[in-house]
Amino acid sequence: MNINEFPQQVNQVISIAETILQGQILGIYLYGSATMNGLRPDSDIDILIITKQELSNSIRADLTKQLLKISGSVGCIEKRPLEVTIINQSDIVPLQFPPKCQYMYGEWLRGEMEAGEYPQACNDPDIMILLWQARKNSITLKGAESKELIPAIPFHEIKKAIRFSLPGLISSFKGDERNVLLTLSRMWFTLVTEEITTKDVAAKWVILKLPERFPPLLTTAKEAYLGNLSDEWETVEKEAMALVEYMKKQIEELLRTE
Repeated sequence: MNINEFPQQVNQVISIAETILQGQILGIYLYGSATMNGLRPDSDIDILIITKQELSNSIRADLTKQLLKISGSVGCIEKRPLEVTIINQSDIVPLQFPPKCQYMYGEWLRGEMEAGEYPQACNDPDIMILLWQARKNSITLKGAESKELIPAIPFHEIKKAIRFSLPGLISSFKGDERNVLLTLSRMWFTLVTEEITTKDVAAKWVILKLPERFPPLLTTAKEAYLGNLSDEWETVEKEAMALVEYMKKQIEELLRTE
């Protein structure tokens, strides 16, 4: 894919990163839906930046100010939401669990960021999955190839990350039903196949493995994700929770196996 074919926001992120981070950048990568089966109606644009040093607070503030301008807030039609993650390479070589993230911009943080806060460094199990995904399937926008900067990640580290992330995902179900069901689908798919795929493809795969009472619910989540219908969960809350519990048990069983 030619860089001119990328969404304008991708090129804007590259420009912002080059201006603010200057000589710190080792590589910039596009990953996620954009590099798999294509962006869906509500997909974020996922970008990973690997640097050769930690970020100062002034850099965090400058990045946040600029990314707020170009990222689409929830419900915005003209711009997609951005998820921009910055990793200091020395924090992942050698690999440690949970990996350290220097900075992550995401629209779920917009309220805090508009109030003057900016993302801080943190250790997060989900970063292991992000790095694995970017190493396996990303487009290099600048710098070295991802496999040159991200060490090989054993699959047992992915299982560990899923194990750590599962309780928090389940607890966020109310109000985020579609995303939770689709993320559970992707966890299940990944644990069986040792591959990563888009949420709708994972859901299609899981639907074939569900007891007959559940496929309509997951189909609703999948079709809403694809923009084919509007989903409403209050009237099916009990059944949806039963589906979550069923999927959780399948995932936990897979996590117990070596």
